[in-house]
Amino acid sequence: MPAECTFDIVSQVDLQEVDNAIHQTIKEIRTRYDLKDTKSEVTRGEREITLSTEDDFQLRAVREILGQKLARRGVPLKALVWSDPKPAAGSSVRQSVTLQEGIPTEKAKLLVAKIKDLKLKVQASIMGEQLRVKGRSRDELQTVIAHIKGLELDFDVQFTNFRS
Repeated sequence: MPAECTFDIVSQVDLQEVDNAIHQTIKEIRTRYDLKDTKSEVTRGEREITLSTEDDFQLRAVREILGQKLARRGVPLKALVWSDPKPAAGSSVRQSVTLQEGIPTEKAKLLVAKIKDLKLKVQASIMGEQLRVKGRSRDELQTVIAHIKGLELDFDVQFTNFRS
């Protein structure tokens, strides 16, 4: 009887890479001609990045720089949830970005339904903020991975813990 194979579907963000991208963004803001003498800041809390600057034009520029730095460092941009820009003190503008960690339950249920639609002999179960997929065949699990990679999801997923 063959052993059971498993893998996990997770949604994670490497916070060290986020910090590195923020530092690179700050460095570019300080040296870029159009942003050099502005009061532009990028700070990170636990799961939130805050952008603040003097006007909407500069906010768009800072947001673009941050997006480029995050993408270059391998941080998935689908894991970012942007809020609307808000006016702040002293005629400045502030925008926050939430880092999405884990797969929300309703989206996990959607993934389980998509896996069941494949009609393969695999089981998908929700374990907190991740999914575990079990099956007897590695080929079926790889088919599930390929199918999920092909879906147009509005959140980022990674595949970890592939065991046979």
